[in-house]
Amino acid sequence: MKSAYVIVGILGLSYYFSYTPLAIAVFLFCLSILSYIYYARDKKAARSGAWRVPENTLHLLSLCGGWPGALLAQQKLRHKTQKTSFRGVFWLTVLLNVGGFVWLHSTGGERLLKSAIGGAADVSRRYIKSDELASRILFFIKLRET
Repeated sequence: MKSAYVIVGILGLSYYFSYTPLAIAVFLFCLSILSYIYYARDKKAARSGAWRVPENTLHLLSLCGGWPGALLAQQKLRHKTQKTSFRGVFWLTVLLNVGGFVWLHSTGGERLLKSAIGGAADVSRRYIKSDELASRILFFIKLRET
């Protein structure tokens, strides 16, 4: 549970110091909840002998950024903690995610992120007719202004 607080703190600081937009934190939070749900569903299926969630699905959720929820589910539900090959791939997805997050804080990552934000902002301004909705979307996708 302490690891969840650390992750939230790191994301909060990254947003506060204008390294990542709020949308990234929201995206990771939603994927973490989804990962937890899939782990809980798989645990329930394992107990009842029903159809299981494929391990590749669990790994894909972790790779896409849902690994904090997966880690929490592993700890709280005591699920997928014994199979060494699964744990190895899981920790590889964590390493790739942390490495990607660190890279976003580098010069190249920051440049790519700002370019992507600029493109998304242009698309939202061009195709969303409601100024209020467009401004809300821009709030989530742009970097915090310091």
